[in-house]
Amino acid sequence: MSDMKFRQLGSSDLEVSVISLGSWLTYSGGIEADRTRACTEAAFDAGINFFDTANVYGRGAAEEAWGEILADHPRDSYVLATKVFGQMSDDPADKGLAPDQVARQIDASLRRLRVDHVDLYQAHRFDADVPLEDTVEALQKVVTDGKARYLGFSEWTPEQVKAAIEIGGEDLFVSSQPQYSMLWRAPEDQIFPLCMEHGISQVVWSPLAQGLLTGKYKPGEEFPADSRFAQSSMNAAQDIVYSEEAVEAVQRLVPIAEGIGHTLPELALAWTLRGPELASAITGASRPEQVHANAAAAGISLDDDVVAACDEALGSLPVTGQTLAVNATPYITRR
Repeated sequence: MSDMKFRQLGSSDLEVSVISLGSWLTYSGGIEADRTRACTEAAFDAGINFFDTANVYGRGAAEEAWGEILADHPRDSYVLATKVFGQMSDDPADKGLAPDQVARQIDASLRRLRVDHVDLYQAHRFDADVPLEDTVEALQKVVTDGKARYLGFSEWTPEQVKAAIEIGGEDLFVSSQPQYSMLWRAPEDQIFPLCMEHGISQVVWSPLAQGLLTGKYKPGEEFPADSRFAQSSMNAAQDIVYSEEAVEAVQRLVPIAEGIGHTLPELALAWTLRGPELASAITGASRPEQVHANAAAAGISLDDDVVAACDEALGSLPVTGQTLAVNATPYITRR
């Protein structure tokens, strides 16, 4: 019997598992097809119903992998999210959020995923080369055409979110997908309160800081051979989170986790999910046991003194304040 918990995704009628499965570095080519299937099936076994991918992950490879696997499950047994924006071929123009690109990419994503609609379609980044009105109308058309149920965005600035809502209305978006973890708290400053005001939930990426918050990396030691940072196919985000100071600080969290009878990953995920802003924490996994270990964090409540102890252990290390994400832009183009 699964102990998974579920939360409403923004103003939508979707109920998503608080721990979700993502496919960024793993199922786009980081691991073999049989392990991708094993991890995905483990997610269903653990009660996870929310699966997040993007067209750009392996230029379609992650969507194709899940299209084959998810076809074995009833469509109403999972909530499926994908994204649009990234470079999809060697053609420099084959990216972004122009209306014709959005129209092509949603159809291509649906073909690869073997479904007639996705539950959540997200703008992976903001496209300052396209008038915002064009982008909003293109995304709304995806919903009107029945190809997506709801819309979201990833790593937009507060100003971009406000401008889009002014154009598309209060119910334009139901989700925001920022990087968020004990070590990366930037969204707390402006994005979290803005989204709460507009009924937009957070589905956060890298809640374990690319594995740093599992405690597997030790000060002064080489990366474990089976770890993400040790593999060129899966270490793309290492520079965002890794430093010797961070590795040392994470070790100070270990006794806090042990003191409450949980593992460090469980502590880190429970910390991430502690507030009402969060609908789900997107986790990656290259082995089925990792999926089950992450799912075990669902439903763990942390006392205020535990949260305070974590804050003290990390000190000034976490990134705070409005911080522009990788590949993000602060600019807005209007008609």
